[in-house]
Amino acid sequence: MNNELLRSIKTPGAILMGLGSIIGTGIFVSIAIATQISGNGVLIAIIIAAMLAVCNGLSSAQLAAAHPVSGGTYEYGYRFLGSYFGFSAGWMFMIAKSASAATAVLGCIGYLFYSFGIELNHSLYVISSLALLTVVTILVSGGINRSNLANSIIVTITLFGLTALVVTSFIINGIPVEPIRLAFEDTSVSSILYGSALMFVAYTGYGRIATLGEEVSEPRTTIPKAIILTMIVIVLLYLSVSLTALSVMGAEAFGQTADDEAAPLMIVAQMLSVPFIGTIISIAAITAMLGVLLNLILGLSRVLLGMARRKDVPGILSVINPKTKSPVRSVIGTALIIGLLVLSGDVIFTWSFSAFTVLIYYSITNLSALMMPKEFQLYPRWIPVMGLSGCLFLAFWIEPMIWGIGLVLIGVGLIWHTIALRMRTSEIV
Repeated sequence: MNNELLRSIKTPGAILMGLGSIIGTGIFVSIAIATQISGNGVLIAIIIAAMLAVCNGLSSAQLAAAHPVSGGTYEYGYRFLGSYFGFSAGWMFMIAKSASAATAVLGCIGYLFYSFGIELNHSLYVISSLALLTVVTILVSGGINRSNLANSIIVTITLFGLTALVVTSFIINGIPVEPIRLAFEDTSVSSILYGSALMFVAYTGYGRIATLGEEVSEPRTTIPKAIILTMIVIVLLYLSVSLTALSVMGAEAFGQTADDEAAPLMIVAQMLSVPFIGTIISIAAITAMLGVLLNLILGLSRVLLGMARRKDVPGILSVINPKTKSPVRSVIGTALIIGLLVLSGDVIFTWSFSAFTVLIYYSITNLSALMMPKEFQLYPRWIPVMGLSGCLFLAFWIEPMIWGIGLVLIGVGLIWHTIALRMRTSEIV
């Protein structure tokens, strides 16, 4: 009993946890990256990604309701598909979300320095990002209740800032009809699909609700409800903010901000020439990406905890602090992995890499949901079928170099798992 997590998260807290995991890098950085790829077609990409994310969200919800333990698809894969699928899910999740967390750290520092007019070189960028990562890691190590309080404050500030940006733009420029018309012109199918793959990652924070299943109160009802409500809010928010950015700057100029500065929405706010709106967005962006980082470290550390319990990684990482009920060693291990990716200093690379690996992860999620016994299934079987086929389809619209690296890492992980299985077998003998 001393090595179990505390069930203290209820529906409002789970929704805020989901929003805190999603509203951050996705809206403040990745929309610009996806716009650079698909132009005004990013609006279509957002909708395609949302449809796929809903299928994945429902698959995650029924899996988490049936098997509410820390680890998410890592645990579901083990239970319903076998150890190789389970390990691959955990391996992909650690890689994908560590890359997303690195993007959040780099994006946060980019907004922070841009708001103060400080020019960033690579060394300062990386050192500052590692310092921020250290501070958030210490916060998360304090336990789920402290993390939940910080997350609630962060989400409130972020939603206020984004609402202010959208409302201000609508007052000045009116309803953004032109970007909607242009979304269906001069945009190739391949670029929209690539953009959809990049935007899909921006939705996947809802999975944090599932990976924290061992800490959710009444998981069978709380988890599905929280995931569905979170998705409704986030789709409306992404479309509103994207329309605002395209209306103010145009697709080409907004897309270029992903290269020129790590503060796309800050530039949008400044172009509105309204007092204080730039400052408001800067604060919202910084708090949002802090929230994403906080929630990613929470989710990643719980998956690492699950892997340590099964000896897929060193068992020493499975120890839970008896006072804070936090898996401190897994939290620190997670931070070290993120820190390695932060060293790249490239938000476009880290986000694209995250896109491929997270699509593979959710392919396993949907396959697990498809293979669940009928008595555990809450939704029709076509939902995980659509989710599985959509994830596999979009994964290979990303640049070949990125998915090539991803496939190599899957192979490396499977070799390691085979060795670990043999070591466990020899220990038993």
